[in-house]
Amino acid sequence: MIREPLIFELSGTGKKAFKLPQLDVPKQEGLLESLPVRQDVEGFPEVSEIEVARHFTRLSQANYCIDIGMYPLGSCTMKYNPKVNEKIAALPGLAGVHPAAAVELIQGNLAIIHDLEDSLKDITGLDAVSLQPSAGAQGELVGMMLIRACLEERGDPRKVVLIPDSAHGTNPSSAHICGYQVQEIKSNEAGTVDLEDLDRVMNEDVAALMVTNPNTLGVFERDICRITELVHSRGGLVYMDGANMNALMGVCRPGDMGVDVIHLNLHKTFSTPHGGGGPGSGPVAVKALLEPYLPVPVITKHESGYGFDFDRPKTIGRVRAFYGNFLVAAKALAYILTLGPEGIKEVAEIAVLNSTYIRKRLEGEYHLQYETPTMHECVFSDKLQKPHGVQNIDIAKRLIDYDVHPPTMSFPLIVPGALMIEPTETESKEDLDRFIEAMLSISREARENPELLKEAPHGSYVRRLDETTAARNPIL
Repeated sequence: MIREPLIFELSGTGKKAFKLPQLDVPKQEGLLESLPVRQDVEGFPEVSEIEVARHFTRLSQANYCIDIGMYPLGSCTMKYNPKVNEKIAALPGLAGVHPAAAVELIQGNLAIIHDLEDSLKDITGLDAVSLQPSAGAQGELVGMMLIRACLEERGDPRKVVLIPDSAHGTNPSSAHICGYQVQEIKSNEAGTVDLEDLDRVMNEDVAALMVTNPNTLGVFERDICRITELVHSRGGLVYMDGANMNALMGVCRPGDMGVDVIHLNLHKTFSTPHGGGGPGSGPVAVKALLEPYLPVPVITKHESGYGFDFDRPKTIGRVRAFYGNFLVAAKALAYILTLGPEGIKEVAEIAVLNSTYIRKRLEGEYHLQYETPTMHECVFSDKLQKPHGVQNIDIAKRLIDYDVHPPTMSFPLIVPGALMIEPTETESKEDLDRFIEAMLSISREARENPELLKEAPHGSYVRRLDETTAARNPIL
């Protein structure tokens, strides 16, 4: 790859983007002298218009994005976002509304929020929804705050939250922030919650179980109903991390499994942009017993229209300014209404199909620590490549040479050298095959020419960095 020079290196004295003809009207002196207008910038690059256009176009082409290829990031559901959602969110009545506008002027906007809440209630099988949380982690925190508020009113907030070793990494932080001690539940040989271990530790000190289903191995918790029954029988509540709803929606509902509260990621499951294309949204859905504690304001619907309800004596209060990331909600509702019930179900089915296809094609070339069938994602390891001196970081860097984005690495922690792959439902068989062929080729290279991998990437704009030094001594 040819190194793109800096804009300052393209500069040449006297170059201009455009040139205007001589003025044919008298020049007026003194119009700008009283204003703080900069007359000159020392060292400012002098380039032509075509040089500017080509420079920034070439730089943009050096970036990987979802419009170029798949992001097989396990646990993150980085899928393509329909462009029609962006058009809808850009409508003046949506994009241009002020967050402090009077209720009478935003009836349509409140209808969107209310309709999305109803849709999420249907999808999750729960009784009430708040769209306020700004992202998944905040939704997770709000879910635990609701559980604590409920238990405190009962007179016993309890002390401990149980978290499986296959759970998402933010779960312990949310529990700690809410004042709980965290106790880990071990996975069994199938990679799911060990019921015997749960039965042993589930006592009167336990406030809640935080469970991810499917878990971060991509494995569905087959005993989820027995798990929730056990926790409820001893006075605890069940929080479900809903980041993996991509595999479930339209097929089964957490509320029917006995889950008390779940957070959802609109910027994962419901197609709104993720990461730098955000912002995110992490609404919470709850059973009726937790509904009185939801954040204020709550959107209400009356004969006269929609409104905000602040009169909630048991509420945990506000969790952000105004009412959530509204345009994200608009995109999510557009996605749900476009697909309809059958389409929502098909999303989950194809997500599972795509992941299973990748797993079956790579089995034998990459190690699977757990043989249990997986759903929307699968977790391999570098165990078969390590005898050749190749680790998961080398596999990931080599994928860049194949113009393929690497999967999530080294997570979950219960799989050493993990390669966590989630293709999502938006990828075609052709794109899946392209990823698979790259992974198979790299497996051969690890056996035949491991140094090639250890020095990768070879053709990227930026070569392999000293990541330890970058983390400990960043130059910003």
